[in-house]
Amino acid sequence: MADVTLSDIRKSYGAVKTIHGVDLDIRDGEFVVLVGPSGCGKSTLLRMIAGLETISDGTLKIGDRVVNDLDPKDRDIAMVFQSYALYPHMTVATNMGFSLEHRGGSQAEIAERVNWAAGILGLANLLDRYPRQLSGGQRQRVAMGRAIVRNPQVFLFDEPLSNLDAKLRVVMRGEIKALHQKLKTTTIYVTHDQVEAMTMADRIVVLNGGRVEQVGAPLDLYDRPANQFVAGFIGSPSMNFLKGTIIEQGFQTSGVVLPLPKAIETAVGQAAIYGVRPEHFRLVDRSGGGSVPAKIVLIEPMGSETQVTMRLGDTQVTGVFRERINGMPGDVMHVSPEVGAIHLFTEDGAIRLN
Repeated sequence: MADVTLSDIRKSYGAVKTIHGVDLDIRDGEFVVLVGPSGCGKSTLLRMIAGLETISDGTLKIGDRVVNDLDPKDRDIAMVFQSYALYPHMTVATNMGFSLEHRGGSQAEIAERVNWAAGILGLANLLDRYPRQLSGGQRQRVAMGRAIVRNPQVFLFDEPLSNLDAKLRVVMRGEIKALHQKLKTTTIYVTHDQVEAMTMADRIVVLNGGRVEQVGAPLDLYDRPANQFVAGFIGSPSMNFLKGTIIEQGFQTSGVVLPLPKAIETAVGQAAIYGVRPEHFRLVDRSGGGSVPAKIVLIEPMGSETQVTMRLGDTQVTGVFRERINGMPGDVMHVSPEVGAIHLFTEDGAIRLN
């Protein structure tokens, strides 16, 4: 196991710059998730750590070694790919032990490591099968087994669950997290799925356009996003944003006035963006304090909760309620945002004000 340190890491393809000076310290044994929209640079960054992409500028250290110019095989890392990359003509056991055999390991050592990994991953009764005889989840376990038999300093995962169905993704992300807690190997995991990031990571790195927007524990990013981009990316359904102006009575937007926390020190008349997560709306009586009329657009019963698309003035927003709501499109209900859970951003969304 080892620390991984990225210092001013940059990547260019000719005149096109894709990674713009990333600084990141990943601690020994930590599970760090790189997350962001398609094209944000997360897979490119992972491939630079793996040695599959050259580093245009900056310094990459694994442990005490600068590895910028080392071949992938000399970096003491193991990578699990989105496509599994299993050899179809080899059995599960041979696939898992191939890297050790390639490095000249003895048959006894290979068998011991393969059996150990198979026991951890629940593959002991599948060692004689071929990839075509396995389910998607079993193939993913074999790919993970091939990585852990090498006992590397760092695990790298490149969107490993994206080819699985929704139910199996939930199962497998739990298994990967449990595996990390058992092995405690430094792990860097790339995904575009913020739910995976929230449930698996010790820390999340949010990337956008080749730059780091924010680094922090999952709930830190959820509760205290640094800017509008992070606030909108972390959380599902995503945060609602309303543009408007701060007035003495609160926040004026599209014909309604929303409450503001008293602790926010902003100037009356300042333009800003008001952020409220769907679950932070509350149903209230029409006469209740902070009551805002909301016209129903769509009601989606989810069982344990109800998701409502509604209009506050001229802006369409989403609310998630524990109550079961009876209503029809066009009906008006009254809601109030939780004042303590409000986020206020500058007019351009670059900075959170509270």
